[in-house]
Amino acid sequence: MVGGLWLVLVAAGGYVAWLDYQVRSQFEGKRWSVPATVYARPLELYPGLALSRDGLLAELDAAGYRPAAGGQRPGTWAQDGDRLRLTTRAFGYWDGREPARTLALRFADGRLQSLRDPDSGEPVDLARLDPATIGAIAPTRREDRLLVQLDDVPVSLIGALLAVEDRRFHRHFGVSPSGIARAAMANIRAGRIVQGGSTLTQQLVKNLFLTGEQTFTRKVNEAIMAVLLELRYDKRDILETYLNEVFIAQDGDRSVHGFGLAAQYFFGEPLDALRIDQQALLVAMIKGPSYYNPRRNPERARQRRNLVLGVMADTGVIEADVARTARQRPLDVLEQRRQPRHDYPAFMDLVQRHLQRDYRREDLQSEGLRVFSTLAPTVQHAAEEAVTHRLDRSGDALEAAVVMLDLDAGEVSALVGGRDPGFAGFNRALDARRPIGSLIKPAVYLAALERPAAWGLGSVLDDTPLRIEDERGNEWAPRNFDGEFRGDVLLVDALAHSYNIPAVRLGQEIGVNAVTSLVRRLGQNAPRRAYPSYMLGTAELSPMEVAGMYQVFANQGFSTPLRSVRAVTDAAGEPLRRYRLSTERVVDPEPMYLLNHALGEVMREGTGRNARATLPAGMTVAGKTGTTNDYRDSWFAGFSGDTLGVVWLGRDDNAGIGLTGSSGALGIWADALSATAVRGFQPTRPEGVKPLWIDQDTGARSHQSCSGSRELPYVVDHAPEEWTECGRRSGDDNGGGGGLLQRWFGD
Repeated sequence: MVGGLWLVLVAAGGYVAWLDYQVRSQFEGKRWSVPATVYARPLELYPGLALSRDGLLAELDAAGYRPAAGGQRPGTWAQDGDRLRLTTRAFGYWDGREPARTLALRFADGRLQSLRDPDSGEPVDLARLDPATIGAIAPTRREDRLLVQLDDVPVSLIGALLAVEDRRFHRHFGVSPSGIARAAMANIRAGRIVQGGSTLTQQLVKNLFLTGEQTFTRKVNEAIMAVLLELRYDKRDILETYLNEVFIAQDGDRSVHGFGLAAQYFFGEPLDALRIDQQALLVAMIKGPSYYNPRRNPERARQRRNLVLGVMADTGVIEADVARTARQRPLDVLEQRRQPRHDYPAFMDLVQRHLQRDYRREDLQSEGLRVFSTLAPTVQHAAEEAVTHRLDRSGDALEAAVVMLDLDAGEVSALVGGRDPGFAGFNRALDARRPIGSLIKPAVYLAALERPAAWGLGSVLDDTPLRIEDERGNEWAPRNFDGEFRGDVLLVDALAHSYNIPAVRLGQEIGVNAVTSLVRRLGQNAPRRAYPSYMLGTAELSPMEVAGMYQVFANQGFSTPLRSVRAVTDAAGEPLRRYRLSTERVVDPEPMYLLNHALGEVMREGTGRNARATLPAGMTVAGKTGTTNDYRDSWFAGFSGDTLGVVWLGRDDNAGIGLTGSSGALGIWADALSATAVRGFQPTRPEGVKPLWIDQDTGARSHQSCSGSRELPYVVDHAPEEWTECGRRSGDDNGGGGGLLQRWFGD
């Protein structure tokens, strides 16, 4: 008998020890998997910023701001014509926390004309708009929360929680016999389960360690583990854990846990900014998150909230008159918003690839990291709208990809991975490596222009039939797109009109290796051994890689590694890593300026000229079209002074689409750029470059007064040696400056 009793005691002790191990290992270890939160770039406001009122409203909408009378509450705005009043939300950035502030803004001519403090009237030099949340890096189990510390939780909310859920919290040891007795009596009188006797600690144990099944075994385990938890940890730790763990709402396939995220989800506010009635509503929902959901069952939620307010007044958490006033307030919850993490799948894919260089995937999914990305919501929406609009009437098989860059910051501002921007499938912007066609030609011409003694924009190239035979005797005869031959053409025109034969001849003369070497300097891979057809774009690159190559042109010879992430902090806001802007010159300024002049000519008179009908009047841009064999790929890459865009159109099965770069991708590019770019491309002319007048037909030096003369930039000391007769008679004053160059690019 005694032996049997000892055996039972040993078994019971062992079982309790095992439960204790479970409590310690899970409570002291990682209690939650908190997904990394990814933010868009914060918009910086300052007087003179090129930003329209509607542009700012689009940014505010993306960031979850809403209109409200006066615009004086954090996260609200009010409009009066071209004047706007808004109040930002307090936010912790990677470089410090900024408080909420009210701002008065005035817009005119597409710019922010003034930025002031509306109370003092003092001008504000710079203000940051808290960024939109654009997604989360979550595990399969999409449990989300925004961690809060106990000291940051309003005392009134804690008071409401304890008054409603566990008034003896600070006096019991994990379980409350009196509470259990009261619940039992109430249930017996009602003849059904109407009241639970679980303490807040027991609720936490059930949520963290157990299931929701109603069995005797589970209840016993819950009670034992609650006592163990109270023995091991203090009340503050248990309460803080509860505040972050409790389930409050379901948002699609994401479950909203904890008061911190619930405050953002229902009110768009940080927890410490909630009013008393809002705090009461969140506490009210714990009893039945679905049953008392204020969006689906507003009247039921209002009644439950008012009940909680009454309890708060009865227990002294708030004064009775405060409760009366709070009962009169509307629920004031935000409308259900589309879940942000599904909005930008292509860009989120880029962010995750970037982060996986420095972070383990499990850390990204569980450590609550805060990721500050470079996505600009207005640019992203413009790119998506351009794709959707232009492909609306096309066949379903036609796909698209878009990359947009902020050239000033060296950042990826938008990414579209397919014709359905919200579909998280094959990311063509990053993974679709396709022949780039004539997009390679600027590299061919730049390799030549780096040899100014031999080549200039006015050099004459041969556009006559060409046959090339390889070492095996195979013959290749390239043709121009229109099948025509034009005899002598100037180098600048050959690029502007994308003639094939002059490009191949030029590449043959400078050597294919010179071109592939330059492509590597532009940051892209190139084959060790390339064939003459390489000059016509047989190289396969993704739209992102093309953007990496063309950003060197747009940055006037400087290479800038593209960023999609600015900084990462831990869950508490402590900086972990910053990704700073870096640049390196890879092309000398003189040949770079000459090439950009030719790329500008593409848009003025060449294959990109149709974009002028869409772009803002007077905006100077540069770029290049690309089309591959049998119209399989339609490309365009181009830039203004502040924005670069690359667009690809094609089919996944590599079938022809019947579009050239000019008739396909160019339209999307022009739509997107016209909605976002604010500064024309006006490169600074290097001191080593001067404008000269040359003859349009022969490339010989001429004079402004001579018929057929044309002004082109040349590297100093490398002007054409030959003169036209008219030019020689008119003297060697070539009238530098004040001509077309200045009108096109400025000085």
